[in-house]
Amino acid sequence: MRTFERLEELGGWVGLEIGVSDWIAVHQPRIQAFADATEDQQWIHTDPARAARGPFGAPIAHGFLTLSLLPRFYETAFRVTEVRMGINYGLDRVRFPAPVPVGSRLRGRFVLKRLEPVEGGVQMMVEVTVESDAGGKPVCIAESLTRQYR
Repeated sequence: MRTFERLEELGGWVGLEIGVSDWIAVHQPRIQAFADATEDQQWIHTDPARAARGPFGAPIAHGFLTLSLLPRFYETAFRVTEVRMGINYGLDRVRFPAPVPVGSRLRGRFVLKRLEPVEGGVQMMVEVTVESDAGGKPVCIAESLTRQYR
């Protein structure tokens, strides 16, 4: 994990990688819990026997499950010591270039794209590239907007 003491330090990191998260495992119970919470029970995610005969040979995670892991990726990739509170402000562009097979592990790479002052802190636009330990293409690329407050 990369640690910054003050928000002002981030100014010199625009365009650069500011952190890489720990790995998170995506097993069938996590996929099923997400399906239950969102009521998205599509067989490609929740029926291992049928998914084994499907286009990916096994169940795959929901794209939005991958996206929902962004806050956890943030927690283990970098931090700013003086920040007392961070909030999710939204997302710009989001893509899912490759599937997430059941049993794989994911991590996020964070590149600071923009840093703007807001009252009491900053708004960050970070490009998050989520990679799988299965290799190949990224499984998600998102422009994440957060606000960090002193």
